[in-house]
Amino acid sequence: MRNKTIQFKIMAYNICVICLIGAIFSITSYVTAYQKVVLVAENSVAYHVKSISSYYREAYEKMVNLVLNCGERNMVELKTLGKLETVAEKKKGLEYSRLVNNFCAVTGYDGYISKLCVFGEEDIYISAGYAYSSVDDARRIRRAPWFARELDKGRYAYKLDLVESPFYREEEKLLPVVMENGGYGAREWTALFLSPKLYQDKLEQDSNGNSVIVSTHEGQWIAAVGIDASGEGYKELIAELLESGKGEGEFERVIGQQKCFVSYSQDARSGILVAEIMDMGALKSDSMLLLQTVALIFLACAGLGITLTFLFGKVVRKPIARLVKHVEHMAEGSLSPDAALESPDEIGTIGKAINAMGGEIERLMERRLEDEKEKSRLEIQMLQAQINPHFLYNTLDSIKWIAVIQKNSGIVKAVTSLSKLMKNMAKGVNQRITLREELDLVNDYVTIEKLKYAEMFDFQVEAHREELYGARIVKLTLQPLVENAIFSGIEPSGKSGTIRIRIRDKDQCLYVSVEDDGIGIDPETLPTLLDNTEKLKGDRMSSIGMPNVDRRLKLIYGEEFGLLVESCQGSAGEDCEWRRGFTKVTVKIPLEF
Repeated sequence: MRNKTIQFKIMAYNICVICLIGAIFSITSYVTAYQKVVLVAENSVAYHVKSISSYYREAYEKMVNLVLNCGERNMVELKTLGKLETVAEKKKGLEYSRLVNNFCAVTGYDGYISKLCVFGEEDIYISAGYAYSSVDDARRIRRAPWFARELDKGRYAYKLDLVESPFYREEEKLLPVVMENGGYGAREWTALFLSPKLYQDKLEQDSNGNSVIVSTHEGQWIAAVGIDASGEGYKELIAELLESGKGEGEFERVIGQQKCFVSYSQDARSGILVAEIMDMGALKSDSMLLLQTVALIFLACAGLGITLTFLFGKVVRKPIARLVKHVEHMAEGSLSPDAALESPDEIGTIGKAINAMGGEIERLMERRLEDEKEKSRLEIQMLQAQINPHFLYNTLDSIKWIAVIQKNSGIVKAVTSLSKLMKNMAKGVNQRITLREELDLVNDYVTIEKLKYAEMFDFQVEAHREELYGARIVKLTLQPLVENAIFSGIEPSGKSGTIRIRIRDKDQCLYVSVEDDGIGIDPETLPTLLDNTEKLKGDRMSSIGMPNVDRRLKLIYGEEFGLLVESCQGSAGEDCEWRRGFTKVTVKIPLEF
């Protein structure tokens, strides 16, 4: 390089820099694209596992329901069969056999039901299924070592186990569902035996080339594809998944010196575990295609860069390099301007434009963020502002009627309660208070309304456990619901009634229900009640209260939270569980303390 010209050195330097930038860009692009390919593949595996698990769950529920129907609904009365000696008894036995066979067919899985049988202590036996029948079937089932264990299982969380077949000439293992029948004098049982072929056929039908294992909650293998007979490395994996106690998940693991991606899902009721193992090496073909594409892009960029280097030379080298570096920083998220780019030439003009563009993008992003925050804040304030005048109007109206009806007695009590309410309302728009504080606010409101209505309604509060009174809730959530219960439920009925608040928690969520035994809600109005912004008939209550509360909760906690409305009218018939009308509005929010 000593004897080379400065022009040559600069050109060589530029070419090296361009190639280096291209290499970095290519490697970054390859890594990013490969990660996306891996992510897509992993998501596909997880979806496949959930799809198979859902299919097995549906089959399980149908089998359990089939056993429950046979055993609980008196479909088969063995006592009417006697000893199957008379013509009438044999005819009845054939009818029961057809009935049981029809039960199997209705499930849609009859080809996988080895046997569905109903039997008793006297070995009277009715069955259907593809397995051979024998007069000793009932006796063999009752004497099987697993029979008592299966009877002890819960009906609605029946864990499946793989057992030896009790049937003649049936060599495969089966999955039994055994329950004692109800409603009969003697002890009788219903037993369903499901073939593992159901699980194996599903795996083979939906095979995507990966290894899949299906096991019971005890680790017994029911079905598998893509795994050799030894199952080396996989048995330990299944045992680990079962011991973890987690219902589902994904992770990477080295199995047999191969890096694999594992996705699994275990049904909480049946205990059936589905685990799919994807060899990460199977993605090599996709990675090679990506590598070739990125290599072509690199060569194209390098060729273009070299050409431009020869064309522009020394004059434009430094400004262009500075521009490239600044654009890379912008791609990484750095939008701050670089004054060095704004030279008094054409490249400087480009630099000014890039700086201006970066500044504009940054301003737009900030403006968009502020607009979204302001939108949410204004919407919540608007909803809150809708509640306050409406509530104040009705409260003042109550005080007016107290003055007219009671000739000024009770006004001190009403005004005192109103003062406490207004002080609480003035402390903050979206302040979160304890449930006990919210109930105190409601009690103040109820005190005012009871003075007006002369104890026309009772007010009760029930909590599943005392600790729930300390849970946090958005202020003025329950008062509009109680107000609705009075004005739209109790008052129109013309009779005394009860308003009850029930508090419970489930799955880290707080549920607060406001119930009344008033006139109920028109079934035609109920589906659109929370979306309705028009006033209901009458001059007391506007439907804005409940839609307001529902929208506020969704804005604060998310769309999966809010209000659930249930109602029926007493005049609607026997479908209503109350003789009078009934309305229940349930608040669902996250459980927070």
